[in-house]
Amino acid sequence: MGAGGRRMSRGHEHGKAAREVPEARLRWALALTGGYLLAEVVGGLVFGSLALLSDAAHMFTDVMGLLIALLAIRLGQRPADPKRTFGYRRLEILAAAVNAAVLFVVAFYILLEAYQRLREPAEVQSLPMLLVAVGGLAVNLIAARLLMGGSRESLNVRGAYLEVLSDLLGSVAVIAGAVVIFFTGWGWVDPLLGALIGLWVLPRTWVLLSASVNVLLEGVPEGADLLKLQAELEALPGVQEAHDLHVWATTGGEHNLSVHLVMDTPDVNVIPLARAVAEGHGIGHVTVQLETPALRAAEEHAHPRWE
Repeated sequence: MGAGGRRMSRGHEHGKAAREVPEARLRWALALTGGYLLAEVVGGLVFGSLALLSDAAHMFTDVMGLLIALLAIRLGQRPADPKRTFGYRRLEILAAAVNAAVLFVVAFYILLEAYQRLREPAEVQSLPMLLVAVGGLAVNLIAARLLMGGSRESLNVRGAYLEVLSDLLGSVAVIAGAVVIFFTGWGWVDPLLGALIGLWVLPRTWVLLSASVNVLLEGVPEGADLLKLQAELEALPGVQEAHDLHVWATTGGEHNLSVHLVMDTPDVNVIPLARAVAEGHGIGHVTVQLETPALRAAEEHAHPRWE
């Protein structure tokens, strides 16, 4: 074995069919929400309903989020090249971060608008608002159902799913508010429900943004225990030390590992064992370098670690 050690890694086959499912769902959800956005804008203008126009603005963020998500998946399927050896899959994470930022803006806008309407109540045409909101609820239920499965596999799709889900709750709030206002005339119900929706969206958006930033910073994926992983690697036959251990995600669900294993007599048979350990932690792409204690000492001398 040469001084540089022996490197071995798995292939980059990540399942094209698995990515096509979220893409198909995104297309259907985009068609539904985009079509209803136009209907809601027309309804708001015809009936003079500010509530419907505000809800249309919220749905517009859904449409933009779905467009960004779909574009990210299409670009993410481009093959790797000499400049981007992991390809473009991380664009999905960038899209998820953008969607989270948009959701933050929308949530704070809802809270601000609710505060202003509580101070200066606006006239609400409850019956037209109810009819259009019922249609919006049906559309959002279908879109949310389409995206629910893909949201478990991709942060990008999860961002679009959260936007549709928040708008679904917006439709429910508009329906409830329209019914209450129709029978009681309490105009303050509408901004109160809007504020509750904004408060519901914020913590979930923070979770999405945190997960996206962690991937972009190449942090340890959620659920991965680095110390336990290192201990299991060092327990392999003949391994004295596991160092330069790095675990990161290229995109949602695609975890990578690289590690140096120190052995008196490097044995390539330990590589599949190390790969099995990594797979037990949900890591699919593994790079292992074997080295002797002498080479390890030389590396330490050339690149001392600062405490």
